[in-house]
Amino acid sequence: MAQHSDRPHGADAIVVGIDGSEGSTTAVRWAARVAAGRDRALHLVHCTDPIADRTPRSAYDAFIYATMQDIHLADERVLAAAREDALAAAPGVAVTTELAAGHPARTLIAASEHAHLVVLGVRDAAGTLAHLGSTLLAVTAHAHGAVVIVRGPDPERDGPVVVGVDGSDVGEPAIGAAFAEAAQRRTELVAVHAWSDLSRGQFAGAGYLELPIADLAVAEEALLAERLAGWTEQFPDVPVRREVEVFGPRERLAHWSRTAQLLVVGSRGRGGFRGLLLGSTSNWLVQHAECPVMVVRPG
Repeated sequence: MAQHSDRPHGADAIVVGIDGSEGSTTAVRWAARVAAGRDRALHLVHCTDPIADRTPRSAYDAFIYATMQDIHLADERVLAAAREDALAAAPGVAVTTELAAGHPARTLIAASEHAHLVVLGVRDAAGTLAHLGSTLLAVTAHAHGAVVIVRGPDPERDGPVVVGVDGSDVGEPAIGAAFAEAAQRRTELVAVHAWSDLSRGQFAGAGYLELPIADLAVAEEALLAERLAGWTEQFPDVPVRREVEVFGPRERLAHWSRTAQLLVVGSRGRGGFRGLLLGSTSNWLVQHAECPVMVVRPG
């Protein structure tokens, strides 16, 4: 007898948005291995034009309908190929597929509400996702929970998990996610706290040369230690390296992305002279980092 569930399709699964590109295939393989390692299902989503479901009422409609049916069949083949890629990467993983009618970003944002994780790939080194370049940034900005953008020449490599810490309550979920990932992967966690940007020449309207930088650095060291304290107690087996920088959050995290296996950032920061602006920083990293980037929204 078939089992009935009130949960949405793909609930608690790792959801992957696919488009048939090489970057999408890389993301599917990465997500399949993660799903298999965590005993989670993998749910593959591909979006198609809703006009394919419209009943034809004229010769022109019939022509459009036939054309869209061909597109529908091509979309089905994209899903089937993605499923084969997933099973090749992780033969034991449970895979479901969905051909959804609607806008890719809205579809994936809705799916994220019940997913364990949403995963996307990038089309090329420049970082634009198929289904319009805006899809990637829209999903990372508005999805529920965590989104991973699979980037880099070797997304399966070893290395630490690196998290950007801005010192705010808003960034707390990113720290928790980073500790959980490091524990799952049995690797070191590097916490990077770059608390301002000297290239702007000022902190909160005051020239940075007028401020006691050494005193500020000590305070920021203490702030980072405070933010990590509860998590180190919760994850005592995770080795932690702390790095405090005066400026350059984007540059430091990009540097770490060359050797990290995963980069974790929040979706936005506080702003202000102690803020790490993780809104602009995260948006830049998902387009330019050299490893997979996890973006974690508050709540």
